[in-house]
Amino acid sequence: MVSATSSSSTAGRRVALLTLGCARNEVDSEELAARLHADGWQVTTDGEGADVVLVNTCGFVEKAKQDSIQTLLAAADTGAKVVAAGCMAERYGRELADGMPEAGAVLSFDDYPDISARLDEVLAGKQIEAHVPRDRRELLPLTPVARRGGAVVVPGHGDTARPAGGTLLADEHTPAHLRPVLRHRLDSGPVASLKLASGCDRRCAFCAIPAFRGAFVSRTPDELLAEAEWLARSGVRELVLVSENSTSYGKDLGDPRLLEKLLPQLAAVDGIVRVRASYLQPAETRPGLVEVIATTPGVAPYFDLSFQHSSEAVLRRMRRFGSTDRFLELLASVREFAPDAGARSNVIVGFPGETKADVQELERFLGAARLDAIGVFDYSDEDGTEAATLSGKVSSATVKRRYDRLSALADELCSQRAEERLGSVVEVLVDSVDDGVVEGRAAHQAPEVDGSTTLVAPDGGGVDLAALRPGDLVRAVVTGTEGVDLVAVPEEMVSAAPRGAG
Repeated sequence: MVSATSSSSTAGRRVALLTLGCARNEVDSEELAARLHADGWQVTTDGEGADVVLVNTCGFVEKAKQDSIQTLLAAADTGAKVVAAGCMAERYGRELADGMPEAGAVLSFDDYPDISARLDEVLAGKQIEAHVPRDRRELLPLTPVARRGGAVVVPGHGDTARPAGGTLLADEHTPAHLRPVLRHRLDSGPVASLKLASGCDRRCAFCAIPAFRGAFVSRTPDELLAEAEWLARSGVRELVLVSENSTSYGKDLGDPRLLEKLLPQLAAVDGIVRVRASYLQPAETRPGLVEVIATTPGVAPYFDLSFQHSSEAVLRRMRRFGSTDRFLELLASVREFAPDAGARSNVIVGFPGETKADVQELERFLGAARLDAIGVFDYSDEDGTEAATLSGKVSSATVKRRYDRLSALADELCSQRAEERLGSVVEVLVDSVDDGVVEGRAAHQAPEVDGSTTLVAPDGGGVDLAALRPGDLVRAVVTGTEGVDLVAVPEEMVSAAPRGAG
């Protein structure tokens, strides 16, 4: 966390930071919080009594955009100045500002380094002209290895800090372990996301994210290790590695196998008991990476694989690769190393050109894949995407029927997979203890998106349930299931969280 003496212009000013969308946005919000805290702002996640409510919006799909709009409108009702930032603000810019006069400003990612000054201007009643959106992929060279040092703002990659008074604390020449970590935690839980990279070079026909998030840019290993150590000192016990595409990590640094080398180093950070990789592209998931994730102590044998569909015809129209059989082979290779490894994915139904046979093929895949969690999404056209221009649109009524059918199938299959874990031994990281109810997650359960595990008192011996605290890692036996959620009896403390931490 960056700290500094409050400036006279911001002393006592209170900003509420509300974050919507994915874990990547949460990391971006904590960078914004660090910049504001360094300039003397009181940073909170509660809009009550705030001078400014800064909403880090999501612009991924229509529902997320509507949620962002509703949050902005609700914030305006508090009487505070409201500022929109994040993906939806970046994606729509002036259009959002024109359509939402309730917002005092709509900011671009380019405003992030000067976020304190922008909020000062809003409070002073100054008009900030909203940006005209542009394709951020065009701001960096096409060749990945030529992108280092590009003068482009990439949220969540802040490596310099200017506290009040403007003194530069570090620059790109300062070793990572000597730089202030440009992050201010907005919660004190035992789990935190660590951003590996931003942007994406893939051209999936349904996805608009690369256009407003930009080209793929990795953070260097020394930056990541320094931030991981800082997070561990703040009480974090599990790191969740996030990006738009984690399997591309290192390609712009000249080493496409860099993630395989980084994972054991992160797992060795003092205080960290679990590292979890997420956002893996099946086409880029190499055998060496599979082995490292499945077998490295301290790394969760967990595979968050972005399949999206399994019909080869649909995948080609999506501009993706794979098939039912190839995906099942990938999962089989995972389970050769770790039979109980966790696996999850998302799928889209109703993509243009999808037929009944394609849906049947997807059902065949899901039935054989033994996934722990499946997110089902119904296709809708997104502004600026190739898919929006494709012929063969599936009717909305048919999309809904397929969505309902696949969602029910996914629930049934994931419940069956949970039942397969009855009697197995799992390591559970305790997330919360509330009125005697102890909730945590096994290695196959990522925060927010997957199920959870409730720990219950043993009949005799074992671990004292009343003594457990968030951050403890315990070994437990699964005794029951509730859908995708597990019930387990703790038998042994694997690693106790430092008492009084975080």
